[in-house]
This record gives sequence, C-alpha cells and structure tokens, in this order.
Amino acid sequence: MSAAEDRVDGPPVADLLERAVAALGGRRRDGQLAMAEAVAAAIDSGEHLLVQAGTGTGKSLGYLVPAVRHAVLAGERVIVSTATLALQRQVMTRDLPLVATAVAPALPRTPQVALLKGWHNYLCLHKVAGGYPDEEPALFDLLPTDRAGDHPAPGGTGADRPGDLGAQVLRLREWAEETTSGDRDDLEPGVTDRAWRQVSVTAMECLGSSCPLVEDCFPERARALAREADVVVTNHAMLGIAAGGSPGVLPEHDVLVVDEAHELSDRVTAQATVELSGPSVEQAARTARRHGRVPTDDLETAARDLAAVLVELPEGRFPTGLPEGVAIAVAAVRDAARALLTTLRPEPGTSTPTAEGGLKMASSAVLTVLEIADRMTGDAASDGRDVVWCARGEAFGRGAAPRLHAAPLAVSGLVRTNLLAGRRAVLTSATLELGGSFDPLARAVGLDPAHRREEGDDGGDRAGADDLPWRGLDVGSPFEYPRSGILYVARHLPPPGRDGSSPAQLDEIAALVEAAGGATLGLFSSRRAAVAAAEAMRDRLDVPVLCQGDDQLPTLVRRFAEDDATCLFGTLSLWQGVDVPGPSCRLVLVDRIPFPRPDDPVRAARTESVERAGGNGFMAVSATHAALLLAQGAGRLVRTDEDRGVVAVLDPRLVTARYGSFLLRSMPPFWRTTDPAVARAALARLAAASRGRADAAGAPAVG
Repeated sequence: MSAAEDRVDGPPVADLLERAVAALGGRRRDGQLAMAEAVAAAIDSGEHLLVQAGTGTGKSLGYLVPAVRHAVLAGERVIVSTATLALQRQVMTRDLPLVATAVAPALPRTPQVALLKGWHNYLCLHKVAGGYPDEEPALFDLLPTDRAGDHPAPGGTGADRPGDLGAQVLRLREWAEETTSGDRDDLEPGVTDRAWRQVSVTAMECLGSSCPLVEDCFPERARALAREADVVVTNHAMLGIAAGGSPGVLPEHDVLVVDEAHELSDRVTAQATVELSGPSVEQAARTARRHGRVPTDDLETAARDLAAVLVELPEGRFPTGLPEGVAIAVAAVRDAARALLTTLRPEPGTSTPTAEGGLKMASSAVLTVLEIADRMTGDAASDGRDVVWCARGEAFGRGAAPRLHAAPLAVSGLVRTNLLAGRRAVLTSATLELGGSFDPLARAVGLDPAHRREEGDDGGDRAGADDLPWRGLDVGSPFEYPRSGILYVARHLPPPGRDGSSPAQLDEIAALVEAAGGATLGLFSSRRAAVAAAEAMRDRLDVPVLCQGDDQLPTLVRRFAEDDATCLFGTLSLWQGVDVPGPSCRLVLVDRIPFPRPDDPVRAARTESVERAGGNGFMAVSATHAALLLAQGAGRLVRTDEDRGVVAVLDPRLVTARYGSFLLRSMPPFWRTTDPAVARAALARLAAASRGRADAAGAPAVG
C-alpha cells in the first residue's frame, strides 16, 4: 500500500497534539512532536515503526493522538497494548480520555474508546448467583509454602489472609450488586487471587450463549464495546493469546500500537509456556470426578505414573524431546484425558444450571491437560521447535512436585504472522535500540532487518508479498544525561563470582551508600545477593535499608520515595517500572551485568539455535538480554529534568570485556568514570544539597 492510497485528510497531527498537551497543562516537547508525526506517517504509509522515546518524552500522547486521529478519520480500529494491567489502567483512565476529549472538537465526531482484558479479570454474575459449584483449591493452594492465592492483589489490605477468604468472597458478592463493569481492577481494596477465583471463570469455563445471564455478562459486554470502539486498550497477555493462534480474543483491527514493546517477545513466550505435573493431572481428574460425575480411574493412574517418573527425572532441558520413559507416561496422560473428555457430557433430562457449570469446569480442566500432554508428545517437542525441560521442587518452594515445561524456541514467527501481518504496527519504548541498533528487537518480533527502510527509501523492488517494511526512529529524550548523571564502573573490583557479593563489593556498596546518605536503589542479579547486601548494609550503616520481600512491592517503593535516607534493594521487578523522581533516588547500584542464568532452558536453547545457524549466540541472546535490563535499570535514575545522581555498576566487565561497548551503547549517555573518588564526591555533594534544601524548607520564616 502507498502513502497516497492510505493518507487521510484532516487536521494536522501537530495541531491535535498541541490541544492534548494544553489540556494536560504540559509544554511542547520536540521529541513528542517528532514521534506523533512519525506514527501518523507510518500508519498512513503502511509501514511498521519502531520508535524509541526516552524518559520524559511523553510517548503516551505521542502515539495516542495520531491513533485517535486515524481511527476517527479513516474508520480503522486501533488497538493499544500495554505491558501491565497497571499501565493499561493509566492509559485508559487518564491519558486516552484526556486525548479523546481534547481533540474531539477538531474531529468529525467524538472518539469512542474501550478497555479489554482477559476473561478471568471480570466477575461472572452466573457464578455469583450459584450457577457454578464451589471451587476446589487450585494446585498452588495445596503447596505447603506461601500460597500465591493468599498474597494480596495491588491495593489489597491485611484482610487478604487465608482465614479471611469467606469475608472477601462476601464482599465480592456485595460488590457484584453495585459494579457496572465487573472489572477486578475497579475493586478497591483488592482481594486475593484465591478469593477472586470464587466469582470468576476462564474463557474455557464460560457457558457462552447458553448462560442464562449472558445478556448481563461483563466480559461479553466489554467485548461488545470493543467491537464498536475506535481505540481499544488491552495488554500484552492478550496479545500473547492472539499470537498463539487465537486471534478472536481481539476485535478486528487495522492498526496495532505496542507500548513497552521491549517486553513483547518475553510476554508472548510466557503466554505460550505450559507445564505438567502429577498433582496438576490429579487435580483435573478430581474436578472431572466431582463435577462431571464420571469415573476417572485411568487419568488418576496416569497421574500417579507421571509423578513417579518425574521424581527420578534430573532437572534440566531435553534437547531432543522427552526421554522415552517420560514420553510414555505423558502419552498415557494424553490418552486418558482424551478418553475422559468424550464422557463429559450431560445426561439427557438431568442438567441443571449448577451441573452445567460444573461440567464446563470439568471439561475445561481435562481439555487443558489433554492439550498440554499432546503438545509435549508432539512434533514440536521432538524437532526442537519447543523447548522442553524439567524443573525440580526448589523452583517452586519446599515440597512442590517436579514439573515438565514446554515453551516455544522462538516467537518471532508467531508475532509476525498473527500480530503484524496484514496491519500496521507501532512498537515503542524508552529502550528499543540495543547496542545502538533496532535490529535485535526487530528480529525478536519477526521483522527482517533487510526490510528496514531508511529516510527517503520507498522500498523499491524489494517489496514483496511477505515483506513487512519497517523503520526505526529514536526521538531522544528531553533530559541532558551527561549533565544529569554519572555512570561509574568499578573497574578496580574483581569480576563477580557465583557466590554472591564479595567482601570487596560489599565495601564498595557501603562506601557509595554512605556518600549518598542513603537514597539508593540497589538492583541485584539474584534474591540471595539482594538479601545478603541488605543485611550487610543494615549492620554497617545508619540508614534504613528495605529489601524486596519485606513487604508488598508498592508499599516498599512508597516508603523508599517518602524518605531520601532510605535504601531499597531487590531483583528483577525493580529493574523496570519503578518511578521515583527526586532526591529519594540519587544512587542506582547494579551488582553485576544481568546476563540470564546459564541454566535458563529457553535462552540456552535459543543460544544454541543461533550458533547452529552460524551466528553469535552469546551476543544475540545473553548480551541482548543484559543490554535491555541495563538500559532499563539505568533509566531508574533520571525521571525528571531536576534529577541528578550516579549509576554505579560494580562489574568491571562493562569496561574490560569486548562486549562491554555493546552494553554501554544501550544505556543512557551519562558522563562516565571509573574513579571511585569521583563518584563518591558527586554523591556527597548531592546529599549535602538535599540536606540543605530540607533545612531551608523547615526553617522558620524571617521578617
């Protein structure tokens, strides 16, 4: 398609952006304008756009304004996907309504917007009314360790303890009488996953058109609104389902905008990863026996046999598929589940609403087991398209059973075929260029670097039926990174070992945190390293040190932000998404280059695949993964124009190893030093300035 064929007439995107920015009370940002115009041009021309927009650019408005404009003027639906439900809520409740209201007077009609989540995020009125039997405890509720269902949801309170399950369900039933959305995110305070399961169903468990309350169904209503909307906001988990071959979970659309696109590949991989264990098969059998009222002896026997085989199985990956004995056990599960599924049908004249709901639950549980077992014994596992491995109990807590896992070796083809082909896509993030190039991210989502278009290139003779033309654009950041921050690499330290922080590294951490007067976000490669460093600093220093796991993460981040003497140490979830502007975060510590674990089965398999094809597996997989996390972690330091501080990387390989330059090019362009005295002096000056401002703020007025 050509720009001439698809370009829509209407008010310039620059004018609409100006309206939106004014409504927000903001100011013009050159990068935001460049992004908005590039997004509009990409949608018009039919190419895909990878646009890197640094912190402070205002990228939400940069893509929402042209998306709304195109949807209304061209009559083509746009789907906007975010990485998390929290970001989805921000876009839907703040950014998108603001844009729609601001630009509506300049457009032919008011834009219609809708929110779409997975089925299980909505309350089921039929289940609340007793249309389904009571839930049995889910598998992870049966584990002897901390139970996932007993951890509070965001916004939850101390009422989320297991003993309060009944009180939570009662509150949910009362809420069902007043909610107009049925959306779990609208329930404040939240409840545990375990409580929510008592009032919700999965898409597979839903009775669909046979449900007596289908006219009032919350997830069906959300999907109906999405089918009529100009712009639909969803999340990467939904994209993962669509990429996996279920495109019907999303309404028809012509344009896809992916925010935080650096996470898309991993989210699709996670969505496509399945697991199987003896207890999970046993639970499916129990559900079928209880709610389907059918004999389940064969499936229960197959579950016990599988559990016995897995007990003897070593942890690790199986490069050529399941070992023979395990394959036989999984095949027995598959065959028993298939046979059982054919018997799970209602007897004529005996069906009741509750029995029908229970039968649907039973069928869903057995079908899930059947599909997983069939996949693990299929061609994808044996020919290497799926990565298959065993994880022992330690990965899930003491007493947990060993589990088989299967994940796709690559998801680029899934993303290309099911998400990108046949439509225009805009992929954006603050970190898309890795090592100074968009090519690694492009490959991960199925875009061929050979089809990248440069400015002024219309594709020429290269365009073909399978061509997905794309270009990358970095609109920069309004922040002057060399003036805002220092990147300090502790070149004098020994390379980190496998046994956690060394005494020399702990000394370095103590010296830096002391100079900074606290105000430290510590990003560690493992939970063990974070805990050890936190305990050591509590013994050595007179500043509060919080550690991930001490409390809910939102609570810890809030406490960290409220006191600029406090430190917060943690692992992966702190590397991305933590937004603490101001003097509370003037030192970001990175204990080591965040390479993936060498025993990570999926990344190990991907490394070998690249090497078999003649490429550099380490650079394509491990270094790219590390570059992304380093860029995200370093990005925690400067969140506003006023922020100043130091990013300290305690791994000398960043400046001594050959791959170090690739990693450095992925990070914000801070001023660099390897001199510890320079870093400590800068931190001491910032700490003194912060104390001075605090003293001035607390001084009595004079005169």
